[in-house]
Amino acid sequence: MMLDRFDRQLLNLVQVDATRTAEQLSELVALSPSAIQRRLRRMKEDGVIVGEVAIVDPRHVGRPTFFIVSLQVERERPELLARLRGWLADHDEIQQVFYVTGEADFILVIAARDTEAFELLMAALMADNPNVRRFTTSVALSVPKRSLFMPVAVDAE
Repeated sequence: MMLDRFDRQLLNLVQVDATRTAEQLSELVALSPSAIQRRLRRMKEDGVIVGEVAIVDPRHVGRPTFFIVSLQVERERPELLARLRGWLADHDEIQQVFYVTGEADFILVIAARDTEAFELLMAALMADNPNVRRFTTSVALSVPKRSLFMPVAVDAE
């Protein structure tokens, strides 16, 4: 799908606040509210916009501790990787999973209640996934920035 300048402006705006109405967006983008609604609907249908979520402060819901985990696997056979990916996707406390190059095979971002909850999760990971060779963990001391904002260059076409 080709994105024009208006689409790109809308993408930046809805990433900051997806609760804005078409009328509010039309004040910021030189389009009518109905044109904005059509464009947003099209971008959802085409998979450019994959979801809209509320951003929750982890401290208020009992998950104040973030762990960054480097995971190494024994073998990178497709069926073994698919099984591991499925296991990782099934655990909500695992917020992000990156399949990467380098010494680690996966990088995980985990939000946990505390170190005990993290330890239980990792014990289950190792027990349920014998293809996992080892993991190393970093504990986030603070989180100065946490975002899924994807910058969209407005003038790029």
